[in-house]
Amino acid sequence: MIMPEQAPLPEPPAGTDGLCAAVAELTAEVASLRGDLARRHLLDLAVGILVAQLSTPPPDAAEHLARLADSTGIGPEDLAADIVNAASGAVVAHAPDETESPADIRRRRRAEITAESFDTIDEVAEALLDSGLRPFGAAALFLWRRTTTDCLQLAGHAGVSALEASHWRWIPPETRGTLHRVLAQGSPDWLPAGPPPDERLPGPAPDAARAVLPLWNHGSVTGLALIVWPGPADLDDPVRPTLTGLMDTAARMLDVGPQEAAGEPPLLGPLLDLLTRPAMTLRAEPGTSALRVEHLNPAALQSSGGVHGPVGRPLAQVFPAAHADLVRLVHSARSGAAPQRAARIPAELRPGGPDPLLDVRVLPVGPDRSVVLWHGATDPGLAVVRVLDHLENLGSFEDDLIRGESRWTDETYTIFGLPPGSAPIPLRLLGPRLHPEEAGAFDDLLVALTERRVGAQTVVRTVRDDGGLRHVRIAAEPLLTGGVLTGITGIYQDVSAQHRTELALTAAFDQLTVAQAQAALRHQVVLQLQRAIVPEGPTLEGLPGLQVAARYRPAAQEYRVGGDWYDVLPLPDGRILLAVGDIAGHGIESATGMVSLRNALHGLAFTGNSPGRLMEWLNDLALHTDGSPTATAVCGIYEPADRTLRWASAGHLPPLLLRDGRAQLLDAPRNILLGALPHAIYSQTTTRLLPGDTLLLYTDGLVERRHAGLDESLAVLRRAAERMAPGGVDEQADQLLSAVTGDTDDDTSLVVLRVS
Repeated sequence: MIMPEQAPLPEPPAGTDGLCAAVAELTAEVASLRGDLARRHLLDLAVGILVAQLSTPPPDAAEHLARLADSTGIGPEDLAADIVNAASGAVVAHAPDETESPADIRRRRRAEITAESFDTIDEVAEALLDSGLRPFGAAALFLWRRTTTDCLQLAGHAGVSALEASHWRWIPPETRGTLHRVLAQGSPDWLPAGPPPDERLPGPAPDAARAVLPLWNHGSVTGLALIVWPGPADLDDPVRPTLTGLMDTAARMLDVGPQEAAGEPPLLGPLLDLLTRPAMTLRAEPGTSALRVEHLNPAALQSSGGVHGPVGRPLAQVFPAAHADLVRLVHSARSGAAPQRAARIPAELRPGGPDPLLDVRVLPVGPDRSVVLWHGATDPGLAVVRVLDHLENLGSFEDDLIRGESRWTDETYTIFGLPPGSAPIPLRLLGPRLHPEEAGAFDDLLVALTERRVGAQTVVRTVRDDGGLRHVRIAAEPLLTGGVLTGITGIYQDVSAQHRTELALTAAFDQLTVAQAQAALRHQVVLQLQRAIVPEGPTLEGLPGLQVAARYRPAAQEYRVGGDWYDVLPLPDGRILLAVGDIAGHGIESATGMVSLRNALHGLAFTGNSPGRLMEWLNDLALHTDGSPTATAVCGIYEPADRTLRWASAGHLPPLLLRDGRAQLLDAPRNILLGALPHAIYSQTTTRLLPGDTLLLYTDGLVERRHAGLDESLAVLRRAAERMAPGGVDEQADQLLSAVTGDTDDDTSLVVLRVS
């Protein structure tokens, strides 16, 4: 229910966001319910008939109808139409010589039920046209009401423009022709090729088919219906009963809904329909001044958000988000008898809300009617204007060369440091205010505008009266009238801050370029050093009692050059040095630290000392190396004679032993990493190896993952080692590198040893 307003134009209530959302939701719900109303009404009629015929409760009758529809293969609505038709005396099953088919009877019944569910005669006409007449090719429907003086008053129409409808709004009795003949005689007139040449009737062409049908109600003709086709048509006997039956509904519904308000300007609606921008008329209800939508042109219908039947609804239902602001504008326009304007309604766009109305204009038309014009939110021209309004340090100018006048905006005075209200300076006289070095660029601009008569732009330095120097962009266009230059218009933009920023960015870019070149050279040196010392695929042959393969995989990101290293070195006494290490960090410091430790281990191994002692010396060396690098490492001495491996670990990952197809991680004494504490003692252990055993030494880049624990990563390595196919150590090394891959973008070193 629409409550009457207490004041002529009330202020909007608090919480308009919630109100708009509620109105939009309820309107959508009403539109959905209207779609089901006709269908439910037909089914309810059929169920009611079955209740009377079968003496059964309504639920059982509804279930019986559903079973019948399912067993016969006829849709529930068609079956309901058959039941209603049979109860009303219409025959559904026809003999071959009868005219109206079962499909026509069902279609007519459904169209009648649909039309009867609407509230206004225009909606009834639209329903009859869409549901009943269009299947027969009809394009338009006129419904006239008979007055007490036998005048025909247009009550409803569908499929025609408002302009054409206004032309046939009244047909006086003095007009002789088909319409008044049918009104007097009460019998239809079928015109398959149009009316006689000397008579005019509504329609798209003189030869378009028409049917003029009397509307009978309570034994008398109360009006007329005119059905119009787009061209000639066969209005034969099978068509006529259905069309006549459909008009029985129009006769019963002829007086439903509110009558049109008297005094409406007949051409206002058609005039608004010619506009490409959205437009609507609003009418204030007498006594309450509540605004209702009287007319929407096609562009405005698109802006209404799909509200069902917006014409005749309160404004709050059709435009809930803009309702309060539109009420204020209409009040101002009516009270002041002058057009009103707003740049944007609503002023702030709410998330999830409808698009705003832009450049809104309200014009009062008479004491109770207003016209509202606006632009859609996607109008590019208005969008550009709004963007320009937001730009800073931007002023416009216009030089009238005929009158010798110039106009500046307030921002232009600020750009040139002149007091507002002083005489504007024409563009052609701006030269004395420019830096002397800008004369050439400024002359080129004037030549382009005045001689070549094309738009141009440039950036010049201007000198203010206080001595300040500003960088100003000038963009201008010539104004031509009949090929004659009559003016120049354009903008001035102060780009001094941008110019200073560009200078600073240029200097910073130069410094960055130098730094990048130095970093690239530094990186290349480190990479070459690392690859020279730790080759990616070295050849290790001729080692007594061992088959050895080593692999080095650089980091995924080349700039992360690390400190991974490995060593397999035969010693003079027949033993073999085995080592794998990883210097903390990346870059040249890590690479040089790796070189120091690896070369030192080479020399210390020739002393014949144990792995634990070698690690203690490496720890002292790390503490006295520039940068004090820290590192993890495994160092072992292999005795080919008894196949024993004595080894020590400095915080490194445990070696993996593969024996008889089962893999296990070797336990090592817990020793601190190299370079952490002075005078650290490194314990060692001895592992007895058997012929066929495979031993893996590796760095953390092989197994470590960002989102997995170390135990889980080592378990992946164990399973991959157990699944290795038989083959040489080189093949197995390649298999492991393919099957096990860390994701920390770190270097990887792998040494595979098989005991002979």
